Amino acid sequence: GDIVIVSKGNRLIRAIGEVTGPYEYHPRPEGKFGHRRAVRWLWHDPAGVPVTEIYDGNFTMRSLYWLKKERLNIPALERYMNSAIKEADADAEREAFVLIIDEINRANISKVFGELITLLEPDKRLGQANALKVHLPYSGDEFGVPANLHIIGTMNTADRSIALLDTALRRRFTFRELMPDIEELRRALAARGLDAANLEGIDLCKLLHTINERIEYLFDREHQIGHAYFTSCRGRADVEDVMRHKVIPLLAEYFYEDWSKVAAVLGDGDGTNGSHFLEARRLTAPAGFADDELSGDKLRWSVKARFDFSDFAA
Repeated sequence: GDIVIVSKGNRLIRAIGEVTGPYEYHPRPEGKFGHRRAVRWLWHDPAGVPVTEIYDGNFTMRSLYWLKKERLNIPALERYMNSAIKEADADAEREAFVLIIDEINRANISKVFGELITLLEPDKRLGQANALKVHLPYSGDEFGVPANLHIIGTMNTADRSIALLDTALRRRFTFRELMPDIEELRRALAARGLDAANLEGIDLCKLLHTINERIEYLFDREHQIGHAYFTSCRGRADVEDVMRHKVIPLLAEYFYEDWSKVAAVLGDGDGTNGSHFLEARRLTAPAGFADDELSGDKLRWSVKARFDFSDFAA
């Protein structure tokens, strides 16, 4: 909208605002002004500042008139427009806004952000010492990033099928690692009146900790199972469902269908004696093969119809 500058006498400026609404007329007593338009105030100083800071000349005594653009100091005017409002509570924190970008590394971030990458830097935000703006490619509008906008991006570093962030974007973010959290699992179930350490006889905390300890040893720490898999569980049937349809298939993918390692993570050994989740049957050599032509025993692995959680009993 149009920019309005409010004078204090003919040599001082006391406010700058942006017109945000249409013309309105509100009759007022005693002949006071009833002509109105909504304004969003961008800067205010009751004491006023010299008009010469943004305009070559003094104000006249007319109520409303256009200022000559060629006499305006545009950079100085923009600095005032982008600064925090100077009032008694100027030191109060501005309301914060948060933009969350889930799985931020799935797109080509440099192409998505383009020139906006520079605007993410703290000192390039609106109202800061080195504030910058860019012109949007389609609308041509001027655009800047306000200082009270916080951008949070989530990413899974274990997903090697996609690229991690490039250096240009990486240095504009602070990184915080979020590993599987047993306490968060406890809190999530406790909020529904359930005990993660004894969910129908299953100690979910021990189950998650043991599986992740083995994954870290056999694979790496980046591929540990997240606690979110179990936060919606309400009983044994839910835990079995998560293990059968989510955890075990994920482990099989991690270890490229090497079921002996999947069994090791689950504590099932060779899958033949007292296994809990998987079972293995030794294969005999088919017709045309002699036993001595085979290198070692061959096993056919399958997921058990019912799981045994005795190793993780509450």
